[in-house]
Amino acid sequence: MAVADPVSSETRLRPRFALIAAVGGVCLFAAAALQAAGPQAKVSELTVQLLVTNKRGSLEVIGTVINGLGLLGLAATLAFLFTAARVRKPGMSQAIWYTAIAGGVLAAAGGIAYGIAITSKAHDFATHGAQTYPQANALLGGGALAALQYAGLVGSLLLAISFVLVALNAMRVGLLTKFMGYLGMIAAGASLLLIGSAPALLIEVFWLLATGYLLSGRWPNGEPAAWRTGKAEPWPTAAEVREQRQQAAANRRNGRGESRTSKPEPAPVATAPQQTRATTPKRKRKRRR
Repeated sequence: MAVADPVSSETRLRPRFALIAAVGGVCLFAAAALQAAGPQAKVSELTVQLLVTNKRGSLEVIGTVINGLGLLGLAATLAFLFTAARVRKPGMSQAIWYTAIAGGVLAAAGGIAYGIAITSKAHDFATHGAQTYPQANALLGGGALAALQYAGLVGSLLLAISFVLVALNAMRVGLLTKFMGYLGMIAAGASLLLIGSAPALLIEVFWLLATGYLLSGRWPNGEPAAWRTGKAEPWPTAAEVREQRQQAAANRRNGRGESRTSKPEPAPVATAPQQTRATTPKRKRKRRR
């Protein structure tokens, strides 16, 4: 395939995926804000949690749906970056693309289904029976809820794995800056190690918004060259950067040395000959009469 074909196709699709990435980041942030809004359980007792979940049922359902949309936006962004990186590095396995899509769909669908199911269970608990612990335990003891939880966890794991691989390879071929590549890998690790925590969410949201900004072509220092050339444009290593700096410093020193040697010598200024005592005529003394 000619280089111009993928570049022109990416140029046409980039604004669309810039919007998808930005909307995904906003959705993830909005879902977290909805989770923090409304009544909250003061203790971790099961019956209290179900009663509070019933009170905030609409927030729970809307929040899980918005969070699912954010995860789908993340998966779509990763799939687009993988496709662009594979053009520049054909050796990449297509399994990464499938992992990103499967992870996003599983995490989104599992999360939405679990949110709806737990809200329904909470409503049954609050409106029927004596609201005792055995009743709450019986409502949540079915295998369906556990299956939905595991589906969401497996989806999150697959999404995190693809996140790391896509961010790494996109950085290596020059589609993402080093900062964005390393930040993506940090966001992926934090999403697994710090599940549901605010720092992990903020890193992920920031990465999606920044990636959307980069894909829009408005990156402050200009877009990476790999987007224009259609070829891999690896970033220089630390040793290469150090060598370039040393070479530039040597060139500057040589330039200053040449300017000193090439500077013309000032022409000698003619001075009037100084009269010495030997050449100065003696004044005649007047004779006294």
